[in-house]
Amino acid sequence: MATDDDLGFRVQQRKSGEVCILHRGRVAATLRGAEAAAFLDEVAAGSPADSQQLMARLTGNYKRGNERLASEHPRNRR
Repeated sequence: MATDDDLGFRVQQRKSGEVCILHRGRVAATLRGAEAAAFLDEVAAGSPADSQQLMARLTGNYKRGNERLASEHPRNRR
């Protein structure tokens, strides 16, 4: 059951120490080494909603808030 805070991200930790971030079942990013350890610490310390936002930022899969303004830019008015 999905909530409003669920953006479709999941974490998969591998035996090798790699951490895969999945978005709707597909690998969106792979973290290794210190970066993976820091990510896991941050996910453990935060709420599920915070974790979803963190994974969205790390994968670049999030809205930037300027979509409406971009449509009004002179370059996009055709």
